[in-house]
Amino acid sequence: MLRRLHHTQPESFAFTKANLEWAKGQITKYPEGRQASAIIPLLWRAQEQEGWLSRPAIEYVADMLGMAYIRALEVATFYFMFQLQPVGSVAHVQICGTTSCMICGAEELVQVCKELIAKTPHTLSDDGKFSWEEVECMGACANAPMAQIGKDYYEDLTADKLRHLIAAFSYGERPVPGPQNGRYAAEPASGLTSLKEFESGRKKYNASAQLAVDLNDTIKRIDGTEVPLTTPWLGKAAAVKPANVRASEPKPAAGQPADATGVTVQEAKAVSKGKPKSEGNAANATPRATPEAKAPAASGTKPAVLKKARGGKADDLKLILGIGPKLEALCHRLGFFHFDQIAAWTPAEVAWVDENLEGFKGRVTRDKWVVQAKILASGGSVEEAERAAKA
Repeated sequence: MLRRLHHTQPESFAFTKANLEWAKGQITKYPEGRQASAIIPLLWRAQEQEGWLSRPAIEYVADMLGMAYIRALEVATFYFMFQLQPVGSVAHVQICGTTSCMICGAEELVQVCKELIAKTPHTLSDDGKFSWEEVECMGACANAPMAQIGKDYYEDLTADKLRHLIAAFSYGERPVPGPQNGRYAAEPASGLTSLKEFESGRKKYNASAQLAVDLNDTIKRIDGTEVPLTTPWLGKAAAVKPANVRASEPKPAAGQPADATGVTVQEAKAVSKGKPKSEGNAANATPRATPEAKAPAASGTKPAVLKKARGGKADDLKLILGIGPKLEALCHRLGFFHFDQIAAWTPAEVAWVDENLEGFKGRVTRDKWVVQAKILASGGSVEEAERAAKA
């Protein structure tokens, strides 16, 4: 299925104060240089805040993590958990249609959605409160059929029970998630036949549903209820600091339109020959240096630098595998504008540059810049340089 950003986008996005503090806390879970690993939870919180993921929200999160916009877009468009178009203001209903749920009546649940919400999926109801879609297995097969409403699982459904849930949500109620037929969790529908000792002393609802009720955090988190910031690995929330959080709203990239939807790719490269290159997996990408980055003291020997590009025109350093727009800008600030400069670096000079690429340390050696630059400086193709880097 082709997933594109919605044709109508809001002008901007920003986390609420509480969500921003939560996001900062999530970033601290990951070691220095791996903050981009927080991309999924931050995108999910952005979606919880707005109901769906807009382009400004994706770019805002990318800027928080020092990622190129295209990397964040790759994640958002890959995972179906992210809604790329507006959804119902109250809830988006996802009906599981895979084997167990299909056998147990998922088709009847789909008919209820067509009847009460809209005839087609990803379409807002007349009052704008609901939208729906059919999805693949969500792992609650023992409680089939089920639906994810908002972010919660409602299990052991029938057509009438789903009608009741939609009506309750419409009236502003917050039905407790979990099994809807009196079952506690995923035990046999007829009741436990063993391990009955666990029935005594248990809470009213199963662990997942009970936590949602205790935190007052069921269908969504945009009704003014603030869920406490939990960062136990820090000891206290006040110690949280984000990685390269920008003070202002992110601006759309000045790149190239990727398709007819008008999506602008931050990292669209001016590649004259061959394929554009990837800079690695989004979940493991190293955050980029900010414009204020300063080169620390380092071992090795500093290479010869230029104050500006020769003839006023720099080489397209992005043709080197592993260099994106922000890393190219950092090279320019350090005085490196041309392939032949990089091609001439000695091992000692490589060590100096590796150490001074703030936020990108070790990239020169890892991606074999010198080998690639020699090929490109001598008129070789991008494909040849890429093959040399991967050899």
